[in-house]
Amino acid sequence: MTGLTRQIAVSEADFPNTLPVGRHQQTKRHARDESFIMLIKAKTLKGYSLNSLEGEIGKVEEFYFDDRHWTIRYLVANTGNWLTARQVLISPYALGAVDGKEHQIDVALTKKKIEESPALNSDKPVFRQFEESYYGYYGWPGYWGGPYSWGGYPYIERDREKWLRPTDNEKAWDPHLRSTHDVSGRNLQATDGDIGHVEDFIIDDETWAIRYFIINTRNWWPGKKILISPQWIDRGGWSEAKVLVNLTREAIKRSPEYTEESLPTRDFETRLHQHYNRKGYWLEELAIGQTRPVHK
Repeated sequence: MTGLTRQIAVSEADFPNTLPVGRHQQTKRHARDESFIMLIKAKTLKGYSLNSLEGEIGKVEEFYFDDRHWTIRYLVANTGNWLTARQVLISPYALGAVDGKEHQIDVALTKKKIEESPALNSDKPVFRQFEESYYGYYGWPGYWGGPYSWGGYPYIERDREKWLRPTDNEKAWDPHLRSTHDVSGRNLQATDGDIGHVEDFIIDDETWAIRYFIINTRNWWPGKKILISPQWIDRGGWSEAKVLVNLTREAIKRSPEYTEESLPTRDFETRLHQHYNRKGYWLEELAIGQTRPVHK
């Protein structure tokens, strides 16, 4: 497959009572008691065919993500001459398998369902009122109505019987969505100066979380690319059209180098997080799986 993909085999026996972590694990256990995580670049996905229940509806154009949980909220579809003058947004709730071999993504919706969905003009940002109408139309639980990246769950729960309404102690939050197109090219600013620019995003195709920003430092260190977790980004820097991180240029310079040839294996991720003395996201998610609230 062209671009970045990586699969990690995880034995559930090593992590009892934790969250399932693979596409096969959303509703049932894998027959071999293993699960898979796939990381893939946003630019790799651009141009992938989108196959509805009735055939192709268009191509992947870009993504919208929030800057709280750093999760993809919508895939933006380029539908050509169909549904012009509006943004065609597809929530990960409707997305199925990412087929790297055929360069396509399954969409569990009919063309009519998409056509009759709430419309958002091409020149309008995604706002909360639209999202409430959009999620209400499809009958999906709002991701902003709970403590985790997908509301009451840290993963996409596809069993409708398990969808839960927010409780009093689960305060809704106001999403601020950014597009991968608009953020690409922005300078990365360390605590002591600029260090590079955003080149791409590495996405987990199970939770649709953005795991890393790919930073190109060619203007400072020719040829070197590094990975920055969005969890290390200061959310307050967006107004300056920059991506701010609470890291020094020297610390970033000494970080493990990322190359297209050396995929970010779990060993690489561990070394990267240890370099910055940060806890790995996979450990935090396992902890959430063990301690998440039990709803009645």
